[in-house]
Parts: sequence; C-alpha cells; structure tokens
Amino acid sequence: MGLFGQGKKKDAKEVVKEWQTKLRKEQRVLERQIYGIQKEEGKAKQSLKMAAKRGETTSCKVLAKEIVRSRKAVNKIRVAQAQMKSVEYNMANQLATVRVSGSLQKSTEVMQAMQKLVNIGEVAKTMRDMSKEMMKMGIIEEMLEETLDDMDDQEELEDEVQEEVDKVIFEITAGKIGEAPDAVKDSLPVIVPEPEPEGAVGGQEADVTDMQARLEALRS
Repeated sequence: MGLFGQGKKKDAKEVVKEWQTKLRKEQRVLERQIYGIQKEEGKAKQSLKMAAKRGETTSCKVLAKEIVRSRKAVNKIRVAQAQMKSVEYNMANQLATVRVSGSLQKSTEVMQAMQKLVNIGEVAKTMRDMSKEMMKMGIIEEMLEETLDDMDDQEELEDEVQEEVDKVIFEITAGKIGEAPDAVKDSLPVIVPEPEPEGAVGGQEADVTDMQARLEALRS
C-alpha cells in the first residue's frame, strides 16, 4: 500500500483483463437465466396442451401469454449477450492498442453497448459499475440511463403479447385452438370439454397461478 493509504494504481492491461473476466461471468449468468426461463416455458406448454384438451380456453390464454413473455425475455437476453460479446471483442482490441500506444482509446461502440446493458435488470449493477470504471479510464463518456425508453418498451411489449397469444395457442395445440400466423379469422374447431372430477377446477387454476409466479420470478 502506498502513501496515505492509496494502493498501487492498476495498469490499463490489467484493468481490461478484469473487465473481460467480468463480461464472461455475466454472460454465464444470462445463459443460466435463459435455461431457467425455457425450462418453465416447457412446463407452461405442457399445461397449455392439457388445458386445451379440457376445453379451458381462458387457462390456455393465460398460459400462452406467459409463453410469449418468456420468449420475448429470452430474445432480450440474447441481445444483451451479443452486446457483451461486442464489448469483449472491443476490449481485446484495446489490449492491442495498449501494447502499441500505451493507453486506452475512446470507443463509441462500447459506450452504445454499455448504455443498453445498464438497463438489463439481470446484469445492470455490474454493467453500471464497469461503465463508471470505463469513464475513469477514458474509454467512454458519461452516460444517461434510458429509463423512459424502457417504459415505452414495456407498453409496446404488452401490445405485442396480445397479438401473439392466439398464434402461440394455435402452434401448441396443432391448430385446434387459436389463430394461424397472418391468417384471416375464420371459424375454428370447438373442443368439447371432457368431464372433470369434483374439485379439479380449483387445482387447475392453482397450477396456472403457480406457473405464472415461477416465470415472473425467473424474469425478475
């Protein structure tokens, strides 16, 4: 430790390598997140098929909505992974630059990627801390978090979910219920509900509610 309690200042190459390690770690976190969401989606699909056989269209719509949300959540995480890969690739270029010039270079590409990553809930804290370090090292300039844009995205997501629900039901029930993609609405086969044992309805509603809770926990 140096004078007045100050530690030895890390050199640029050391800092960049630490960032690369953090980026790879966070990518693994996102991959586990995707696995968990897809696992719950698989359970939702099975529940939807069973609900369709019983003619429970309301339960089908609830489950289909969760499946649509899950798929969109996975797509969002995939985009975040691609942005992380872009930053990681840029860091490799920064190392090469340090070897030649001895200093890090400002990068608009990294700044744009980090701007988006600080709004991804699963990795927001790590990306926020890393962006502060990058500002100190001169790679990026001060950033503003796009919280208002996120709110707009959520409203668009709700509209898209409603449009996709019938298509998902059509897909999973092999066309027995729902609307085919880009198809004109027409009369669809009606599934006659099978007799159910007493007390079964309450259990089915509980299954749907439980499925929603698990999916929501994975996305949070």
